[in-house]
Amino acid sequence: MLRGDKVGLRARYDDDIPVLRAEFLNDVVISSRADGRPWRPVAPVAPDSRGQRPAVGAEEPERVDFSVVDLAGGTLLGSATLRNIDNHNRSAHIGLGLLPSARGQGYGTDVVAVLCHYGFIVRGLRRLQIETLSDNAAMLRSAERNGFVREGVLRSAAWVMGEFLDEVILGLLAHDWKPDPNLRAASPA
Repeated sequence: MLRGDKVGLRARYDDDIPVLRAEFLNDVVISSRADGRPWRPVAPVAPDSRGQRPAVGAEEPERVDFSVVDLAGGTLLGSATLRNIDNHNRSAHIGLGLLPSARGQGYGTDVVAVLCHYGFIVRGLRRLQIETLSDNAAMLRSAERNGFVREGVLRSAAWVMGEFLDEVILGLLAHDWKPDPNLRAASPA
Protein backbone atom coordinates (compact mmCIF):
# COMPACT_ATOMS: atom_id res chain seq x y z
CA MET A 1 0.00 0.00 0.00
CA LEU A 2 1.18 3.51 -0.80
CA ARG A 3 0.51 5.89 2.10
CA GLY A 4 -0.10 9.61 2.18
CA ASP A 5 -1.04 11.75 5.15
CA LYS A 6 -4.71 10.74 5.14
CA VAL A 7 -5.15 8.09 2.45
CA GLY A 8 -3.73 4.82 1.32
CA LEU A 9 -3.68 3.59 -2.28
CA ARG A 10 -3.98 -0.17 -2.45
CA ALA A 11 -4.91 -2.88 -4.92
CA ARG A 12 -8.56 -3.01 -5.92
CA TYR A 13 -10.43 -5.83 -4.16
CA ASP A 14 -13.49 -7.71 -5.42
CA ASP A 15 -15.52 -6.20 -2.54
CA ASP A 16 -14.68 -2.68 -3.79
CA ILE A 17 -16.33 -3.17 -7.18
CA PRO A 18 -20.02 -3.10 -6.19
CA VAL A 19 -19.47 0.04 -4.11
CA LEU A 20 -17.50 1.87 -6.79
CA ARG A 21 -19.93 0.85 -9.54
CA ALA A 22 -22.96 1.92 -7.52
CA GLU A 23 -21.40 5.27 -6.62
CA PHE A 24 -19.79 6.09 -9.99
CA LEU A 25 -21.20 4.13 -12.89
CA ASN A 26 -24.85 4.20 -11.86
CA ASP A 27 -24.79 7.94 -11.10
CA VAL A 28 -25.59 9.53 -14.45
CA VAL A 29 -24.19 12.97 -13.63
CA ILE A 30 -20.93 11.75 -12.04
CA SER A 31 -20.35 9.18 -14.76
CA SER A 32 -21.03 11.73 -17.50
CA ARG A 33 -18.57 14.18 -15.97
CA ALA A 34 -15.83 11.57 -15.52
CA ASP A 35 -15.99 9.68 -18.80
CA GLY A 36 -16.01 10.96 -22.35
CA ARG A 37 -18.38 8.20 -23.43
CA PRO A 38 -22.17 8.45 -23.14
CA TRP A 39 -23.62 7.06 -19.91
CA ARG A 40 -25.22 3.64 -20.00
CA PRO A 41 -26.46 1.43 -17.16
CA VAL A 42 -24.07 -1.21 -15.85
CA ALA A 43 -25.35 -4.18 -13.88
CA PRO A 44 -23.84 -4.55 -10.37
CA VAL A 45 -22.42 -7.93 -11.37
CA ALA A 46 -21.95 -8.01 -15.12
CA PRO A 47 -21.13 -11.46 -16.53
CA ASP A 48 -18.47 -9.91 -18.75
CA SER A 49 -16.98 -6.81 -17.18
CA ARG A 50 -14.12 -6.35 -19.66
CA GLY A 51 -13.77 -2.72 -20.55
CA GLN A 52 -15.88 -1.62 -17.60
CA ARG A 53 -14.33 0.53 -14.93
CA PRO A 54 -13.82 -0.16 -12.15
CA ALA A 55 -12.53 -3.71 -12.49
CA VAL A 56 -10.21 -6.08 -10.64
CA GLY A 57 -7.04 -7.65 -11.95
CA ALA A 58 -6.88 -5.93 -15.32
CA GLU A 59 -3.27 -6.40 -16.37
CA GLU A 60 -2.73 -3.43 -18.65
CA PRO A 61 0.85 -2.15 -18.85
CA GLU A 62 -0.36 1.37 -19.58
CA ARG A 63 -2.77 1.59 -16.63
CA VAL A 64 -2.59 1.14 -12.84
CA ASP A 65 -5.83 1.25 -10.83
CA PHE A 66 -5.93 1.77 -7.08
CA SER A 67 -8.64 1.80 -4.45
CA VAL A 68 -8.38 4.81 -2.14
CA VAL A 69 -8.85 4.05 1.56
CA ASP A 70 -8.88 6.16 4.71
CA LEU A 71 -5.75 5.37 6.73
CA ALA A 72 -7.56 6.02 10.00
CA GLY A 73 -10.15 3.29 9.52
CA GLY A 74 -9.57 1.52 6.20
CA THR A 75 -12.88 2.81 4.76
CA LEU A 76 -13.11 2.78 0.97
CA LEU A 77 -13.06 6.41 -0.24
CA GLY A 78 -12.84 6.04 -4.00
CA SER A 79 -10.63 5.19 -6.93
CA ALA A 80 -7.32 6.52 -8.31
CA THR A 81 -5.62 5.76 -11.60
CA LEU A 82 -2.36 6.32 -13.40
CA ARG A 83 -3.31 5.78 -17.05
CA ASN A 84 -1.88 6.21 -20.53
CA ILE A 85 1.52 5.33 -19.09
CA ASP A 86 4.06 5.93 -21.83
CA ASN A 87 7.37 4.36 -20.86
CA HIS A 88 9.17 5.76 -23.91
CA ASN A 89 8.24 9.39 -23.22
CA ARG A 90 8.06 8.71 -19.47
CA SER A 91 4.67 10.30 -18.99
CA ALA A 92 1.23 9.40 -17.64
CA HIS A 93 -2.17 10.86 -16.81
CA ILE A 94 -3.69 11.01 -13.32
CA GLY A 95 -7.33 10.30 -12.58
CA LEU A 96 -9.28 10.05 -9.36
CA GLY A 97 -12.81 9.80 -8.14
CA LEU A 98 -13.95 10.13 -4.55
CA LEU A 99 -17.21 8.78 -3.22
CA PRO A 100 -19.70 11.57 -2.41
CA SER A 101 -19.24 10.99 1.33
CA ALA A 102 -15.46 11.55 1.00
CA ARG A 103 -15.54 14.84 -0.90
CA GLY A 104 -14.55 18.18 0.61
CA GLN A 105 -12.27 16.69 3.28
CA GLY A 106 -8.85 17.14 1.67
CA TYR A 107 -8.53 13.56 0.48
CA GLY A 108 -8.15 14.59 -3.19
CA THR A 109 -5.02 16.65 -2.52
CA ASP A 110 -3.48 13.71 -0.65
CA VAL A 111 -4.41 11.24 -3.42
CA VAL A 112 -2.72 13.45 -6.04
CA ALA A 113 0.40 13.69 -3.83
CA VAL A 114 0.61 9.91 -3.50
CA LEU A 115 0.04 9.41 -7.26
CA CYS A 116 2.87 11.89 -7.92
CA HIS A 117 5.14 9.90 -5.62
CA TYR A 118 4.16 6.69 -7.40
CA GLY A 119 4.64 8.20 -10.86
CA PHE A 120 7.92 10.01 -10.24
CA ILE A 121 9.64 7.83 -7.63
CA VAL A 122 8.30 4.31 -8.17
CA ARG A 123 7.78 4.44 -11.96
CA GLY A 124 10.53 6.92 -12.86
CA LEU A 125 8.27 9.09 -14.99
CA ARG A 126 9.22 12.60 -16.06
CA ARG A 127 5.78 14.16 -16.66
CA LEU A 128 2.31 13.76 -15.14
CA GLN A 129 -0.82 15.31 -16.60
CA ILE A 130 -4.36 15.94 -15.40
CA GLU A 131 -7.34 16.82 -17.55
CA THR A 132 -10.45 18.05 -15.77
CA LEU A 133 -13.58 20.03 -16.48
CA SER A 134 -13.11 23.76 -15.98
CA ASP A 135 -15.82 23.84 -13.28
CA ASN A 136 -14.19 21.08 -11.20
CA ALA A 137 -12.79 23.46 -8.58
CA ALA A 138 -11.86 20.64 -6.18
CA MET A 139 -9.68 18.84 -8.74
CA LEU A 140 -8.08 22.07 -9.93
CA ARG A 141 -7.27 22.98 -6.30
CA SER A 142 -5.85 19.49 -5.55
CA ALA A 143 -3.66 19.59 -8.65
CA GLU A 144 -2.34 23.11 -8.06
CA ARG A 145 -1.60 22.40 -4.37
CA ASN A 146 0.65 19.61 -5.62
CA GLY A 147 2.51 21.89 -8.05
CA PHE A 148 0.61 21.22 -11.28
CA VAL A 149 0.56 24.16 -13.70
CA ARG A 150 -2.33 25.05 -16.00
CA GLU A 151 -1.00 24.49 -19.49
CA GLY A 152 -4.08 25.12 -21.54
CA VAL A 153 -7.82 24.99 -22.03
CA LEU A 154 -9.63 22.88 -24.59
CA ARG A 155 -12.63 25.05 -25.31
CA SER A 156 -16.02 23.29 -25.43
CA ALA A 157 -14.24 19.92 -25.54
CA ALA A 158 -16.59 17.88 -23.35
CA TRP A 159 -20.28 17.15 -23.91
CA VAL A 160 -21.72 16.81 -20.40
CA MET A 161 -25.40 16.47 -19.65
CA GLY A 162 -26.65 18.63 -22.50
CA GLU A 163 -23.91 21.25 -22.71
CA PHE A 164 -20.33 21.65 -23.86
CA LEU A 165 -17.78 22.41 -21.14
CA ASP A 166 -14.14 23.46 -21.32
CA GLU A 167 -11.41 21.06 -20.21
CA VAL A 168 -8.31 22.29 -18.39
CA ILE A 169 -4.95 20.60 -18.99
CA LEU A 170 -2.51 20.67 -16.07
CA GLY A 171 1.03 19.30 -16.09
CA LEU A 172 3.82 18.63 -13.62
CA LEU A 173 7.42 17.74 -14.44
CA ALA A 174 9.53 15.62 -12.10
CA HIS A 175 12.16 18.36 -11.66
CA ASP A 176 9.43 20.87 -10.65
CA TRP A 177 7.78 18.51 -8.16
CA LYS A 178 8.27 19.32 -4.49
CA PRO A 179 7.40 16.20 -2.53
CA ASP A 180 5.98 16.53 0.95
CA PRO A 181 8.80 15.46 3.30
CA ASN A 182 6.17 13.98 5.63
CA LEU A 183 4.65 11.80 2.91
CA ARG A 184 4.94 8.15 3.80
CA ALA A 185 3.99 7.03 0.30
CA ALA A 186 6.58 4.30 0.11
CA SER A 187 5.83 2.76 3.50
CA PRO A 188 4.87 -0.90 3.43
CA ALA A 189 1.32 -1.87 4.45
